[in-house]
Amino acid sequence: MDTGKQKSKVSSLKLLVAMVIAVGLAGAYWIYPWLRTRLSRTVRLGEWFRHTDEHTDWMVKAGERCGEAPFTLPTDGYIGFLWGDSFRPGHRHQGIDIFGGDAPGVTPVIAAYAGYLTRKPDWKSSLIIRIPHDPQQPARQVWVYYTHMADASGLSYIPSEFPPGTEEKYVEAGALLGYQGNYSGDPISPVGVHLHFSIVLDRGMDAEHPLGSFLNELDVRNTLDPSPYLGLQLNAAQSQGEVVVCKNWSKEDS
Repeated sequence: MDTGKQKSKVSSLKLLVAMVIAVGLAGAYWIYPWLRTRLSRTVRLGEWFRHTDEHTDWMVKAGERCGEAPFTLPTDGYIGFLWGDSFRPGHRHQGIDIFGGDAPGVTPVIAAYAGYLTRKPDWKSSLIIRIPHDPQQPARQVWVYYTHMADASGLSYIPSEFPPGTEEKYVEAGALLGYQGNYSGDPISPVGVHLHFSIVLDRGMDAEHPLGSFLNELDVRNTLDPSPYLGLQLNAAQSQGEVVVCKNWSKEDS
Protein backbone atom coordinates (compact mmCIF):
# COMPACT_ATOMS: atom_id res chain seq x y z
CA MET A 1 0.00 0.00 0.00
CA ASP A 2 1.25 3.54 -0.75
CA THR A 3 2.84 4.91 2.46
CA GLY A 4 1.69 8.46 1.74
CA LYS A 5 -1.94 7.42 1.33
CA GLN A 6 -1.76 5.34 4.53
CA LYS A 7 -0.44 8.30 6.51
CA SER A 8 -3.13 10.49 5.03
CA LYS A 9 -5.87 8.05 6.10
CA VAL A 10 -4.40 7.83 9.62
CA SER A 11 -4.29 11.62 9.86
CA SER A 12 -7.88 11.88 8.64
CA LEU A 13 -8.99 9.28 11.18
CA LYS A 14 -7.22 11.14 14.00
CA LEU A 15 -8.86 14.38 12.90
CA LEU A 16 -12.28 12.70 12.84
CA VAL A 17 -11.74 11.25 16.34
CA ALA A 18 -10.61 14.65 17.61
CA MET A 19 -13.71 16.28 16.14
CA VAL A 20 -15.99 13.67 17.71
CA ILE A 21 -14.31 14.21 21.11
CA ALA A 22 -14.61 18.00 20.74
CA VAL A 23 -18.31 17.76 19.87
CA GLY A 24 -18.85 15.37 22.76
CA LEU A 25 -17.13 17.70 25.22
CA ALA A 26 -19.10 20.67 23.92
CA GLY A 27 -22.32 18.68 24.27
CA ALA A 28 -21.42 17.62 27.80
CA TYR A 29 -20.65 21.25 28.67
CA TRP A 30 -24.17 22.33 27.73
CA ILE A 31 -26.12 19.22 28.70
CA TYR A 32 -24.50 18.34 32.05
CA PRO A 33 -25.56 21.54 33.88
CA TRP A 34 -29.10 20.92 32.63
CA LEU A 35 -29.04 17.33 33.91
CA ARG A 36 -27.39 18.26 37.20
CA THR A 37 -29.69 21.13 38.12
CA ARG A 38 -32.91 19.78 36.68
CA LEU A 39 -32.71 16.07 37.42
CA SER A 40 -31.64 16.13 41.06
CA ARG A 41 -34.26 18.68 42.07
CA THR A 42 -36.93 16.97 39.99
CA VAL A 43 -36.30 13.69 41.77
CA ARG A 44 -36.53 15.37 45.16
CA LEU A 45 -39.68 17.24 44.12
CA GLY A 46 -41.31 13.91 43.23
CA GLU A 47 -40.47 12.65 46.71
CA TRP A 48 -42.00 15.82 48.18
CA PHE A 49 -45.26 15.33 46.32
CA ARG A 50 -45.48 11.64 47.27
CA HIS A 51 -44.53 12.00 50.94
CA THR A 52 -45.07 15.63 51.96
CA ASP A 53 -45.91 14.73 55.56
CA GLU A 54 -42.57 12.95 55.95
CA HIS A 55 -40.53 15.97 54.91
CA THR A 56 -41.81 18.88 56.97
CA ASP A 57 -38.15 19.74 57.66
CA TRP A 58 -37.85 20.66 53.96
CA MET A 59 -40.42 23.45 54.32
CA VAL A 60 -40.04 27.18 54.59
CA LYS A 61 -42.83 29.18 56.21
CA ALA A 62 -44.74 32.23 55.00
CA GLY A 63 -43.61 35.31 56.94
CA GLU A 64 -40.39 33.67 58.08
CA ARG A 65 -37.33 35.93 57.90
CA CYS A 66 -33.98 34.21 57.34
CA GLY A 67 -31.32 36.01 59.35
CA GLU A 68 -31.27 39.72 58.52
CA ALA A 69 -32.75 39.35 55.03
CA PRO A 70 -34.95 42.29 53.94
CA PHE A 71 -37.71 40.06 52.52
CA THR A 72 -39.76 37.52 54.40
CA LEU A 73 -40.70 34.25 52.71
CA PRO A 74 -43.90 34.64 50.66
CA THR A 75 -45.52 31.24 51.21
CA ASP A 76 -45.25 27.81 52.87
CA GLY A 77 -43.62 24.91 51.12
CA TYR A 78 -40.60 23.25 49.61
CA ILE A 79 -38.35 25.37 47.39
CA GLY A 80 -38.14 23.00 44.45
CA PHE A 81 -36.43 25.06 41.74
CA LEU A 82 -33.97 27.92 42.01
CA TRP A 83 -33.02 31.03 40.09
CA GLY A 84 -30.94 29.93 37.11
CA ASP A 85 -32.14 26.32 37.06
CA SER A 86 -32.29 24.81 33.58
CA PHE A 87 -35.55 23.26 32.42
CA ARG A 88 -34.12 22.65 28.96
CA PRO A 89 -30.75 23.41 27.34
CA GLY A 90 -30.33 27.15 26.81
CA HIS A 91 -33.04 28.10 29.32
CA ARG A 92 -32.55 29.59 32.79
CA HIS A 93 -35.29 29.91 35.40
CA GLN A 94 -36.10 33.53 36.23
CA GLY A 95 -37.16 33.03 39.85
CA ILE A 96 -37.86 30.38 42.47
CA ASP A 97 -40.71 27.87 42.73
CA ILE A 98 -42.17 27.07 46.15
CA PHE A 99 -44.44 24.00 46.28
CA GLY A 100 -46.92 23.97 49.16
CA GLY A 101 -47.86 20.31 48.97
CA ASP A 102 -51.62 20.94 49.17
CA ALA A 103 -54.46 21.21 46.65
CA PRO A 104 -54.91 24.38 44.59
CA GLY A 105 -56.36 27.30 46.52
CA VAL A 106 -55.19 26.15 49.98
CA THR A 107 -51.68 27.52 50.65
CA PRO A 108 -51.64 31.31 51.27
CA VAL A 109 -49.28 33.67 49.48
CA ILE A 110 -48.27 36.90 51.24
CA ALA A 111 -46.31 39.99 50.30
CA ALA A 112 -42.62 39.50 51.01
CA TYR A 113 -42.04 43.25 51.21
CA ALA A 114 -44.17 46.38 51.21
CA GLY A 115 -44.85 48.18 47.96
CA TYR A 116 -47.35 49.20 45.28
CA LEU A 117 -49.36 46.39 43.71
CA THR A 118 -50.40 46.15 40.05
CA ARG A 119 -52.53 43.49 38.37
CA LYS A 120 -52.78 43.84 34.61
CA PRO A 121 -56.30 43.49 33.12
CA ASP A 122 -55.51 40.11 31.53
CA TRP A 123 -53.64 38.62 34.51
CA LYS A 124 -55.58 35.67 35.92
CA SER A 125 -52.95 34.34 38.31
CA SER A 126 -50.34 37.09 38.68
CA LEU A 127 -49.50 40.23 40.61
CA ILE A 128 -46.45 42.46 40.63
CA ILE A 129 -45.39 44.83 43.41
CA ARG A 130 -43.27 47.91 42.81
CA ILE A 131 -40.61 48.60 45.44
CA PRO A 132 -39.39 52.18 44.93
CA HIS A 133 -36.16 51.63 46.84
CA ASP A 134 -34.48 48.26 46.42
CA PRO A 135 -33.32 47.23 49.94
CA GLN A 136 -30.08 45.95 48.38
CA GLN A 137 -29.48 49.09 46.28
CA PRO A 138 -31.76 51.92 47.49
CA ALA A 139 -31.01 54.12 44.46
CA ARG A 140 -32.85 51.74 42.12
CA GLN A 141 -36.43 50.51 41.84
CA VAL A 142 -37.38 46.82 41.55
CA TRP A 143 -40.56 44.81 41.12
CA VAL A 144 -41.56 41.54 42.83
CA TYR A 145 -43.63 39.16 40.72
CA TYR A 146 -45.98 36.45 42.08
CA THR A 147 -47.75 33.99 39.78
CA HIS A 148 -49.69 30.69 39.40
CA MET A 149 -52.38 31.92 41.81
CA ALA A 150 -55.31 30.37 39.89
CA ASP A 151 -56.67 26.92 39.18
CA ALA A 152 -56.03 25.03 35.94
CA SER A 153 -59.00 26.68 34.21
CA GLY A 154 -57.90 30.19 35.19
CA LEU A 155 -60.23 30.71 38.15
CA SER A 156 -58.26 33.20 40.22
CA TYR A 157 -57.24 32.73 43.85
CA ILE A 158 -56.32 36.42 44.19
CA PRO A 159 -58.53 38.34 46.67
CA SER A 160 -61.30 40.54 45.27
CA GLU A 161 -59.58 43.64 46.64
CA PHE A 162 -57.01 43.25 43.83
CA PRO A 163 -59.22 42.85 40.73
CA PRO A 164 -57.78 42.81 37.20
CA GLY A 165 -56.79 46.37 36.30
CA THR A 166 -55.56 47.25 39.80
CA GLU A 167 -52.71 49.78 39.69
CA GLU A 168 -50.43 51.13 42.38
CA LYS A 169 -52.36 49.87 45.40
CA TYR A 170 -50.16 50.03 48.48
CA VAL A 171 -49.76 46.77 50.42
CA GLU A 172 -47.84 46.09 53.60
CA ALA A 173 -45.42 43.22 54.01
CA GLY A 174 -47.42 40.17 55.05
CA ALA A 175 -50.61 41.20 53.22
CA LEU A 176 -52.55 38.27 51.75
CA LEU A 177 -52.07 38.21 47.97
CA GLY A 178 -53.80 34.95 47.15
CA TYR A 179 -53.26 31.19 47.24
CA GLN A 180 -51.00 28.81 45.38
CA GLY A 181 -52.52 27.34 42.23
CA ASN A 182 -51.63 25.30 39.17
CA TYR A 183 -52.54 27.66 36.31
CA SER A 184 -50.31 27.31 33.24
CA GLY A 185 -52.44 28.98 30.58
CA ASP A 186 -53.42 25.56 29.22
CA PRO A 187 -56.17 23.77 31.21
CA ILE A 188 -55.10 20.44 29.70
CA SER A 189 -51.54 20.77 31.06
CA PRO A 190 -51.60 22.43 34.50
CA VAL A 191 -48.39 22.91 36.43
CA GLY A 192 -47.80 21.46 39.89
CA VAL A 193 -49.35 23.58 42.64
CA HIS A 194 -46.79 26.23 43.56
CA LEU A 195 -45.86 29.89 43.71
CA HIS A 196 -43.38 31.30 41.21
CA PHE A 197 -41.62 34.29 42.77
CA SER A 198 -39.12 36.58 41.04
CA ILE A 199 -37.45 39.96 41.41
CA VAL A 200 -37.65 42.02 38.22
CA LEU A 201 -35.61 45.02 37.13
CA ASP A 202 -37.16 48.37 36.27
CA ARG A 203 -37.01 49.73 32.70
CA GLY A 204 -37.11 53.36 33.83
CA MET A 205 -39.55 56.24 33.70
CA ASP A 206 -41.06 57.87 30.63
CA ALA A 207 -44.12 59.92 29.74
CA GLU A 208 -46.32 56.81 29.63
CA HIS A 209 -44.87 55.37 32.84
CA PRO A 210 -44.01 58.24 35.20
CA LEU A 211 -43.46 55.77 38.06
CA GLY A 212 -41.39 53.40 35.95
CA SER A 213 -42.30 49.99 34.58
CA PHE A 214 -41.00 46.43 34.77
CA LEU A 215 -38.94 44.56 32.21
CA ASN A 216 -40.05 41.25 30.69
CA GLU A 217 -39.87 38.69 33.51
CA LEU A 218 -39.56 35.81 31.05
CA ASP A 219 -35.94 36.80 30.31
CA VAL A 220 -33.63 35.83 33.19
CA ARG A 221 -31.38 38.79 32.34
CA ASN A 222 -34.21 41.06 33.52
CA THR A 223 -34.37 39.39 36.94
CA LEU A 224 -32.15 39.37 40.02
CA ASP A 225 -30.71 36.54 42.09
CA PRO A 226 -33.14 36.45 45.04
CA SER A 227 -30.59 34.95 47.46
CA PRO A 228 -29.61 38.15 49.34
CA TYR A 229 -33.22 39.33 49.46
CA LEU A 230 -34.47 36.17 51.19
CA GLY A 231 -31.32 35.14 53.08
CA LEU A 232 -31.13 31.76 51.33
CA GLN A 233 -28.90 30.17 48.70
CA LEU A 234 -31.30 30.41 45.78
CA ASN A 235 -28.79 30.62 42.92
CA ALA A 236 -28.63 27.32 41.03
CA ALA A 237 -25.06 27.97 39.90
CA GLN A 238 -23.87 28.20 43.51
CA SER A 239 -26.14 25.57 45.05
CA GLN A 240 -24.57 22.33 46.28
CA GLY A 241 -27.86 20.48 45.88
CA GLU A 242 -28.97 20.85 49.49
CA VAL A 243 -32.58 21.36 50.58
CA VAL A 244 -33.01 25.13 50.87
CA VAL A 245 -34.16 26.17 54.34
CA CYS A 246 -33.13 29.04 56.59
CA LYS A 247 -30.84 27.05 58.83
CA ASN A 248 -28.33 25.93 56.22
CA TRP A 249 -27.08 29.11 54.56
CA SER A 250 -25.73 32.56 55.44
CA LYS A 251 -24.37 35.43 53.37
CA GLU A 252 -20.83 34.41 54.25
CA ASP A 253 -21.35 31.12 52.37
CA SER A 254 -22.07 32.80 49.04
